[in-house]
Amino acid sequence: MSPEPADTRTDELTSEAYHITVDGGRDSFCALSIEHVDSETAWLISDTVYSLANMR
Repeated sequence: MSPEPADTRTDELTSEAYHITVDGGRDSFCALSIEHVDSETAWLISDTVYSLANMR
């Protein structure tokens, strides 16, 4: 199976950012979710979110 050229692929990703508060408001963190539009099983969620500016 060979990959399709980028201009004919139908892959579409969506992303959502979350600010999650836990422990009765004592702690919070950011999370990022990336999902494939046409699949309920193709997704990634990470609670390790840094801006590029903060990584320098």
